[in-house]
Amino acid sequence: MATGSFSTRNNLYYPPASQQEDGKFRNAAPRHKLGFVKSLRLILRFMFDKPANTVPAKPIPVQALTREQLAAAPDRSLFRLGHSTMLLKLRGEFWLTDPVFSERASPLQWMGPKRFHQPPITIADLPDIKGVILSHDHYDHLDHAAILQLNYKVEHFLTPLGVGDTLIKWGIPAAKVRQLDWWQSATVDGLQLVATPSQHFSGRGLFDGNSTLWASWVIMDGNLRVFFSGDTGYFNGFKTIGNKYGPFDITLIETGAYGADWPDIHMQPEQTLQAHIDLRGKTLVPIHNGTFDLAMHPWHEPFDRIVDLAQQKGVTLSTPQMGEQLDLAQPQAGRHWWQDAE
Repeated sequence: MATGSFSTRNNLYYPPASQQEDGKFRNAAPRHKLGFVKSLRLILRFMFDKPANTVPAKPIPVQALTREQLAAAPDRSLFRLGHSTMLLKLRGEFWLTDPVFSERASPLQWMGPKRFHQPPITIADLPDIKGVILSHDHYDHLDHAAILQLNYKVEHFLTPLGVGDTLIKWGIPAAKVRQLDWWQSATVDGLQLVATPSQHFSGRGLFDGNSTLWASWVIMDGNLRVFFSGDTGYFNGFKTIGNKYGPFDITLIETGAYGADWPDIHMQPEQTLQAHIDLRGKTLVPIHNGTFDLAMHPWHEPFDRIVDLAQQKGVTLSTPQMGEQLDLAQPQAGRHWWQDAE
């Protein structure tokens, strides 16, 4: 197991990194487990008892993108492509987070969560990508088909421990892959990236649970600081990250796919807002919503709730629609576009 580190800057102790034990990764705090019976009931509810409003009644509004538009975009621009897939332009280069372009977030092409909308741009039309940043190996974050298509456009793949091994097995050259433990960092052409803790789990099949690590990411471009949550429940690690690397200009934090049955691995909107505050964030961009049907709540509820909460707490919120350009230095509020598809 990795050892912890001590920061003289904040006089704080950072706990052992990967928390690996007996070949499996674990969270810093024990995770609530449903058990077989509750898990089976949940699966049956997802299959046969889902409310109709978990998917949009009308098409999701999407702003189509072209390679020419992206080339002309200024540095420090962000484009939301769907779910947790963000395209960032930093230092004249493009970076992708958790690129998912497939029709379904599933190992099967004929069943599983289906997209509400098409991506604003295809992989073929994307410009060259300096790096892909992966948070964990779940199907709605690690898209096998997309990774293989992106291979020829991407210079670097940055992953938590073990996820890079999966990419290499898929045929990605090992020289392109950089695997990081929690609190480890990498610098690529002046851009610093740090794999930071999250509270989640991993696995793509029945027998590989927690064999790879999950992580959030800190992205630092000079004086610009961006936080990308990946998937996570609420935990005190947000305060630690905020103390060590904050304040953040932008926090990209999951707000969606929550449920009372899995409180430790996804956040309620109230917790998303608190995580943003803990991180000392300036503008919150709620992600992990608006693309896939992954929970029992109405598809638009995460947006409605986070907007109300942000207004109550005086938190600056930005809700760009899919494909809309966001200025990371001076982000616009964005319109309530999801109301057009309710």
